[in-house]
Amino acid sequence: MFTVFFVIYLLTLIGNILIILVVCYHINLHTPMYFFITNLSFLEIWYVSTTTPNLLAMLVTKNKRIPFRWCFVQLYMFHTLGITECNLLAIMAIDRYVAICKPLRYKTIMNINVCIYLASMCWILGFLMAIIPTTLTSQVPFCGRYILNHYFCDLAPLLSLSCGDITLTVTINRCVGGFATMFNLAIVIAMYINIIIAIMKIKTNTGQTKAFSTCSSHLTVVTLFYGAACIVYASPKEVHLGDFDKIFAIVYAMLTPFLNPIIYSLRNQEVLSGLRRGIQKITILIYG
Repeated sequence: MFTVFFVIYLLTLIGNILIILVVCYHINLHTPMYFFITNLSFLEIWYVSTTTPNLLAMLVTKNKRIPFRWCFVQLYMFHTLGITECNLLAIMAIDRYVAICKPLRYKTIMNINVCIYLASMCWILGFLMAIIPTTLTSQVPFCGRYILNHYFCDLAPLLSLSCGDITLTVTINRCVGGFATMFNLAIVIAMYINIIIAIMKIKTNTGQTKAFSTCSSHLTVVTLFYGAACIVYASPKEVHLGDFDKIFAIVYAMLTPFLNPIIYSLRNQEVLSGLRRGIQKITILIYG
C-alpha cells in the first residue's frame, strides 16, 4: 500500500508541477482558462500534501498517532483547500460560459485583472469559511479513547469522538459545507445549461465538437470531485458500511489531484504540444 500511495503522490506532484511550468513558459497558453488551471494545479499540490505524507509515514513507521493540534491544522487546511477547489471549479465554469456564449466579449470580460480578482476571492473565501467548522469542532468536548476510524482528521470521525451535545455544531458545519459545495455546484450546473443551449444552436457538427471539447476536461474533473464528495458528505450515514467513507475519501483527496493533470493534458492539444516542446528543449540541453 505504501508503494501504491507513494507512486500516486509522486506522480501527482510531477503532473501538476508540469502543468504549471508548461502554462508559465508558453505564451500561447497565457489565457484565462489556463490561468485558472494553474491555480487548480497549485491547489492540488497542497491538497494532496495535506493528507498523503502523513498516511505514508503511518504505513512505514506503524505509528498511527497524530498530535492534537496538528490534527486540527490538517482539518483546517483540508477543508480550506476543498472549499477553494469548489470555488475554482465554479469560476472555471463561468469562464467557459463567457468563452462560448459571449466569444466576442471574452477577452474584455475575462481580462487579467478580473482573473486575478476571481482567483484571489476563491482562495480568501476558502481560508475564511474553513475557520468556522474547524473552530467549532475544536471546542467539542472529547472523551474516551481518541481513535479515529480514518486515515486523516476529518469532521465526521472527529465529531464521532464527542461525548456531549453536538447538534448545533453539526448543523452549522453542514450549513457551511452545504453552502460551499451546493452554491458552487449550482453555478456550474447553471453555466453548463447555458453552454449546452448555446452549443445546440451551432449548426455545424465541427463547431459543436470544438465548443464542447473546450469544456469536456473541466466537466470531467467536476463530475469526479463532486461525485466522490457528495457520496461521503451528502449521503445518509446509515447507508455507510465499514470503510465506506475512507474509500471514497481517497478518491477526492488523492485520486482527483492525481487525475486532474492527466485529464487536462490528454484532452487538450495545446497542453500536449507545450509538453512536447518542453521535452524537446530538455532533450536538446541534455544531449546537445
